[in-house]
Amino acid sequence: MQRKIIKNRMNKIKQILLEQGRSQVWLAKQLRVEKNIVNRYCNNKTQPSLKKLSIIAILLNVNIKDLIV
Repeated sequence: MQRKIIKNRMNKIKQILLEQGRSQVWLAKQLRVEKNIVNRYCNNKTQPSLKKLSIIAILLNVNIKDLIV
């Protein structure tokens, strides 16, 4: 029997970017990081630090709680 692996989502950065019509490239430029880092955040492969998450919340004009699942 095959077992499905359910990937735990830790943040909603990707969802909020889509809702706002913004791209990962835009966020990467704002954060002054490589696009692949933002991509890893968006796909929940790695998580931003609380400081970085706070900056992302400010850039996206949302409460930091809105970014966390």
